[in-house]
Amino acid sequence: MLQPTLTLLFSLLFLCCLSLPMASESAIGVNWGTLSSHRLKPSTVVNLLRDNKISKVKLFEADPAILKALMGSAIQVMVGIPNEMLSLLGGSSVAADYWVQRNVSAFMTKGGADIRYIAVGNEPFLTSYNGQFINLVIPAITNIQQSLVKANLAGYVKIVVPCNADAYESSGGLPSQGVFRSELTQIITQLVQFLNSNGSPFVVNIYPFLSLYDNGDFPGDYAFFQGTTHAVTDGSNVYTNAFDGNYDTLVSALGKLGYGQMPIVIGEIGWPSDGAIGANITAARVFNQGLVYHIASNKGTPLRPNVPPMDVYLFGLFDEGAKSTLPGNFERHWGIFSFDGQAKYSLNLGLGNKELRNARNVEYLPSRWCVANPLSDLTNVVNHMKIACSVADCTTLNYGGSCNEIGEKGNISYAFNSFYQLRMQDSQSCEFDGLGMVTFLDPSVGDCHFLVGVIDRGLNKDSSACQKTYQWLVIVLLLILHGTFFLSM
Repeated sequence: MLQPTLTLLFSLLFLCCLSLPMASESAIGVNWGTLSSHRLKPSTVVNLLRDNKISKVKLFEADPAILKALMGSAIQVMVGIPNEMLSLLGGSSVAADYWVQRNVSAFMTKGGADIRYIAVGNEPFLTSYNGQFINLVIPAITNIQQSLVKANLAGYVKIVVPCNADAYESSGGLPSQGVFRSELTQIITQLVQFLNSNGSPFVVNIYPFLSLYDNGDFPGDYAFFQGTTHAVTDGSNVYTNAFDGNYDTLVSALGKLGYGQMPIVIGEIGWPSDGAIGANITAARVFNQGLVYHIASNKGTPLRPNVPPMDVYLFGLFDEGAKSTLPGNFERHWGIFSFDGQAKYSLNLGLGNKELRNARNVEYLPSRWCVANPLSDLTNVVNHMKIACSVADCTTLNYGGSCNEIGEKGNISYAFNSFYQLRMQDSQSCEFDGLGMVTFLDPSVGDCHFLVGVIDRGLNKDSSACQKTYQWLVIVLLLILHGTFFLSM
């Protein structure tokens, strides 16, 4: 049975040591995703955040190693609950209590992690999910809220539900005509009522790049912030960029539900730097810098003049080479930093530094690469490339990628090296039946960079999986002990 006494005491101490009012000014934060095969130590990442004066971070899961590293950093944290846990947490208050105790209360001790938000689910209303999570959201947020109340944290930690912009739509593309999708009207109404009653903002993810990527007729300049020849006129309002148009479509949709003044947080927004046509370093820099300046201007949008979003979380902090490429190869290249914490381009976040600062004390593997052996017959190399790329990240080789035009042998070498670095430069991982060889000369060509891996002292994948399994087993045990194990797992 859970023992809330110490949790309550620590929570009271924590709240006494922090200024209770939440910052009202718009701030730039980042999404810290961890779906990477080359991961830095959490402490290295926290130092990177602090060096760049980034004071807000959004996590997709409650990873204990990350939360421990964030303790004492004064960085405000939004911690996530995956969609797959909504059924369990919504179906059992015991499970919700345990999750909050294990992943929130345990880290909010004196000098602990400054957890401000719990993101319950991640874009659970996406059309591609075919409604499988829609009815799970309200029970989950209700139980988590009750658990926060029990832990005496409900006044400080706010619950949100990050939504994708496909949750709303508009007739003729006019922001003033914005409405939530008809099948979501009831659930969104319940959600905004909950958010409003608990002082939580509406969190939305907006991606102008995807509008450009998915629609060949979408005007490219409208996706950026430098002006456009394709402005959208909506009554007396004129929209010169997709962000403002999308944002005000949400404002209109909220207004039609009676919540037109609800605070809005941008949970994800960014531009990929590789993996597709239009995804490149130049475009990513122009978009992200334009976004930062646009937010910093405090001009707001036509429907909310002089009222910028509460906060904006860039997506993302790092490239994630293990993400699914189902939406497109660009999915692995959203980071403003490469996997090793090195800035991809010059970017002023408006936080005090004029440009990004690189991660310090990164420990790399030796400077050596695996390439195609020039003396070998490469006729039968296709299967080896398929095996290498099924494990390692080869998305830059595809059409529109930065390594797409380095030639056949270059493609082979890139695939071999990606696998070799993933295997921590194990000598056998460069054999490929005699088709590969190790070189000490950097084979990078132009914008196509052959990586050298980092010494993996970051988030241990096996350890992380064990932590998740452990939490699931404890929750199941608690349910059994309380006689409530009736959920279909």
